[in-house]
Amino acid sequence: MNTFVQALGWTLLHFLWQGLLIAGATALVLAVLRNARPEARYAVGCGALLACLAWPAAGLYLRLAGSDSAMDMYAGGLLPAALLAPNSLPDMSTLLRAVVGVWALCAALLAARMALGMLWIQRSTSQPVGRNAHWQARLSDLALDAGITRPVRLRVVRDIASPLAAGIWRPVVLLPASLVTGMPPELIEALLAHELAHVRRHDYLINLLQNVIESLLFFHPAVWWISRGVRTEREHIADDFAARQLGEPRRLALALSELERLQFSTHHLAIAANGGVLMSRITRLLRPAPQALNWKAAVLLLALAGACLGIYGQAVAADTARKADGRPVLDFGTCAKPQYPADALQAKQTGTVNLSFQVNAAGKVEDSSVVRSSGHPALDEAARSGIAKCTFKPALAAGKAVSSPVQIQYVWTLE
Repeated sequence: MNTFVQALGWTLLHFLWQGLLIAGATALVLAVLRNARPEARYAVGCGALLACLAWPAAGLYLRLAGSDSAMDMYAGGLLPAALLAPNSLPDMSTLLRAVVGVWALCAALLAARMALGMLWIQRSTSQPVGRNAHWQARLSDLALDAGITRPVRLRVVRDIASPLAAGIWRPVVLLPASLVTGMPPELIEALLAHELAHVRRHDYLINLLQNVIESLLFFHPAVWWISRGVRTEREHIADDFAARQLGEPRRLALALSELERLQFSTHHLAIAANGGVLMSRITRLLRPAPQALNWKAAVLLLALAGACLGIYGQAVAADTARKADGRPVLDFGTCAKPQYPADALQAKQTGTVNLSFQVNAAGKVEDSSVVRSSGHPALDEAARSGIAKCTFKPALAAGKAVSSPVQIQYVWTLE
């Protein structure tokens, strides 16, 4: 079976419990910060999303590296090795191939959806300003008031129901044509101030990364829950910024209430003013109040934490049993230092050889091979031949000697 497919399959399966742990920790922190500024909760959510990406990425890298020492370093002090590489499980080649195949297909479809969204935004931004020069001038004035020095373009389009911001280097605000004719100008300005807050904070770039994480880890509800929270807090931050710029939160609340009557058009690759729950945002602007702790959610969180601790406990028990049985131990008295090949010594060749072999129940080396070459075949073969002559104290399982795989590194240096 392809090594990459196997490593990726295990990585995806392990993220099922890893995502639960990240979600549980995030929920605890958010509960503590429920009455803090939205910037704090936003930072926690973004950090949790990055952890959702970084943790499986690190696990995939270490599985591909295939190093026991790397596995132990990754697991030690954080997670038992049994959770990282469950070698005691039966052969799951067919299941892993199916998992990777379905994941790749779904991720490709979501990536295509992202690409179509970006093409739609590009097509919308290519429209001429035309007779909307008045709103372009007003947007430019609002941008200067918001401290935005780069030009911000405005385009009026028909197939959206809410203003939205897009673009990184050349930001653009898309304004629905229905709002230009159906909403008072002062309310449109309030919505534009909200979109400029997204432009000023470069939220479009963060939102793109957020969509990438959602596309890669679409199968885990924790990712969608964390991501929804990030979008909600992002809208709260933009609301607060716009309210400060306008000097009257009520005007923005009135503008949002008008949006509630329109059909939602959600383009996740852009930052829209109708993001989050509109009624809760309106209430927050008009009557901000401390948030009470949701005890029902707390009970669910405790159950989730208990399940994660149960998984961790089982892994610790398995890891403890594995370590109690021990690994093969080299008997140094049976080994002689590998002889430096004469040609390699004369050419002053050096390098590190990664070897893999099996130690049978009698402690003898079998099936030795070079996993990673030193770059010099003579050094590789000398190291492999040298280790083949060694004797080990075999690994034990339930008190009986068993065959066990071993990986080592041999470093050739010149003193």
